[in-house]
Amino acid sequence: MVTIPDSLVHLLTDPNFGYLATVRPDGVPQVNPMWFLYDPQAGTLRFTHTSKRAKFRNLQHNPAMALCVTDPANPYGYLEVRGHLSEVIPDPTGAFYPVLGARYGNPDTPIPPDFADRVILVMTIDHVSER
Repeated sequence: MVTIPDSLVHLLTDPNFGYLATVRPDGVPQVNPMWFLYDPQAGTLRFTHTSKRAKFRNLQHNPAMALCVTDPANPYGYLEVRGHLSEVIPDPTGAFYPVLGARYGNPDTPIPPDFADRVILVMTIDHVSER
């Protein structure tokens, strides 16, 4: 398991937005801001998504993914974690979406209307880069 530097682990445990990169089937990268939840014991990140969107299709084609989180106190400081999609967990009730909503400051986040297509994407971290 990859170790996150103690001085930067707060970037993953605090409710910071991450920019998740995947690779489209045509080889072009796609990057989007995402909510996430870090599990330090497992060395994984979890994201809520749907099985109907491009990012999900990208990961089915190529499981490589990377997340970059900038330091709010120092915009030139960042943590990048690179890894792969290690699991897709069906979430047909959309229950994980309000969990992330609460983490990001809205404890009343409702179940999304696309709940039937919801999945939890689990990223295993293979490499860490920092500044």
